[in-house]
Amino acid sequence: MSVDMSAEKMTKVEENLQRAVALKKMVNRWQNSHTHCMWQMTLSQRRNLYATLRMQGDMEQELALSNKQLLTVRQDALHQLFAKEHQQYQQELSQLGKAFYEERL
Repeated sequence: MSVDMSAEKMTKVEENLQRAVALKKMVNRWQNSHTHCMWQMTLSQRRNLYATLRMQGDMEQELALSNKQLLTVRQDALHQLFAKEHQQYQQELSQLGKAFYEERL
């Protein structure tokens, strides 16, 4: 069986993937910027352990939120792909005179 996706569905999946890649790039840029800022801090500011710990906590929270968003985007793209494949399998089976068993309650 071949898996031919319509151009519209393929575009949606590609857009979701591009959003996920863009989000990951944004997170990497933020990490690099944060690292650079931490490095440029004055010696007296770097000695302040509590400020550093707060910044690390904020960074961890931001990363957790961005990873959660990235996961949501990837799950949505995968869900769309599975739905499209399921629909295609139904069409192919229908052409062969067969169908999926669906229990009706």
